[in-house]
Amino acid sequence: MLSSLASIATLMMSTLMMMAGFGLMSYMLPIRSLSEGWSTFIISVIATGYTFGFTVSCVVTPIFVRRVGHVRVFGALITLLTVSILLCALVVEWWAWTIFRGLSGFAIAGAYLLVESWLNERVTNENRGALFSVYMVTCLVGSIGGQYIVPLGDVNAPDLFIVCALIFSLALFPVALSTAKSPSPIAEARFDLKRLYRRSPIAFFGSLLTGALSGTWGSLGGVYSQSIGMNTAQGATLLAAFLAGGAISQVPIGRVSDRLDRRFVMIACGLFGVGACGMMLAFGAEDPTAVYIAGFFVGTVLYPIYSLNVAHANDLAEPHEYVTLSSGIMILYGLGTVTGPLMAGTLMQGLGPSALIAFLGSGFALYAGYAAWRITRRPDTVTPEEKADFQATIVPMQGADNASPIAEVES
Repeated sequence: MLSSLASIATLMMSTLMMMAGFGLMSYMLPIRSLSEGWSTFIISVIATGYTFGFTVSCVVTPIFVRRVGHVRVFGALITLLTVSILLCALVVEWWAWTIFRGLSGFAIAGAYLLVESWLNERVTNENRGALFSVYMVTCLVGSIGGQYIVPLGDVNAPDLFIVCALIFSLALFPVALSTAKSPSPIAEARFDLKRLYRRSPIAFFGSLLTGALSGTWGSLGGVYSQSIGMNTAQGATLLAAFLAGGAISQVPIGRVSDRLDRRFVMIACGLFGVGACGMMLAFGAEDPTAVYIAGFFVGTVLYPIYSLNVAHANDLAEPHEYVTLSSGIMILYGLGTVTGPLMAGTLMQGLGPSALIAFLGSGFALYAGYAAWRITRRPDTVTPEEKADFQATIVPMQGADNASPIAEVES
C-alpha cells in the first residue's frame, strides 16, 4: 500500500494545491461580486460562464492530450487558471468575469480529467478503493482549506487574488518535476443520449437534476451565506459542512444501493434532501451551528446522487456501453449546472436568499418523485451480483465515472 501511495504522491500534491486554489476562488468571487453591488441574477450569469467552460473542456481537452501529452496540457491548464484569476483582479466588470470564469471552468475541468485518467493508470482492482479514497480526501482537504483563506484577507483588495494565483502556480511543480511515466493518451469516447434514455430514464433525468442542484449550490452557496448575515468564516464553515456530508455519506449510500433497487435509495435520498432543506429554512444566521448541521445533512445526499445515476445506468448497460452512457451522464450534468444557477439566481433576486434552499428542496422532491414513478413503469430485474460497482465521487470533481472523456456526439 505504501508503494502505491508513493506512486501517486506527486500527483496528489498537485491536486491538493489545485483544489486549495479552487476553493479560495470559488468562495472569494461570489463575495466580491456582492460587494460590487451586482444582483443575484448577474452573479448566477457569471456562474454559468464557469459551468459552460467546464462542460466544453470535457469535449476539447482530450483532443489536446492526444496531440501533446498529459504534462504539457496540465501545465497549460494550470497557467490558464492562474491567468483567469489575475484577470478578475484587473478587470472588475461582470461581463468580463463571465468570460474569465469560463476560462477557469475550462481549465479546472481539463485538470480533473487529466488527474483522474492519470490516477486510473496507477491503481489496480486491489487498491482502487483505497487510492480513490485518498484522492477524495485530498480534494476535500484542499477545497476546504482554500475556503478558509478568504476570512484571512479582504476580498475588495487584490491580495487574495494574488494568493490564489500563487497557489495555482505551485500546483504545477510536483507534476512538472516528477519522473513518473505519463499515462497513455485519453481515448476518444462517444455519447448517445437516446441510448442513455432507453437504458435508464432515471439516470437521464436525474443527471440533469443533479447538475442543477450541485451547480446551483456550488455557484450561489457563498452568496446565500452572506445574504443571511454570515461572516466569511461562518460561510466557509457552511460550505465545508456540505462537502464533508457528501464525502462521508458516499460509501454507505453506495453499499446500500448495491443491495437494493437503486431507485428506492434515490427516493430515500430525495426525501431526506427535502427534509434537510426544510431544516435549513427553519434556521438563520442567528443559529449558525444549526445551519451547519442542516447543511451537512443536505450535503449527504446532494453529492452522492450523481454516483447513483451512473451506477443505475451501468446496471442496465452492456460492458461496452459504460463509457458511452457515463459520458452522456456527464454532458447532461453539465447542462444542469448551466441552467440551475440561472433559475435559482432569478428566484433569489425576487424572493430572497431562502429561495435558494427552496429550489434545492424542490429539486430533491422531483428526484424522489420521478424515481418512484419509474418503479411503477419498470420492475427491477438486476440482482445484486449483476450490479455494476458503485464508485464514490465528489461532484463536480469528476470525469464521467472514470470513463474516457467525450470527444464526439453519436446520433
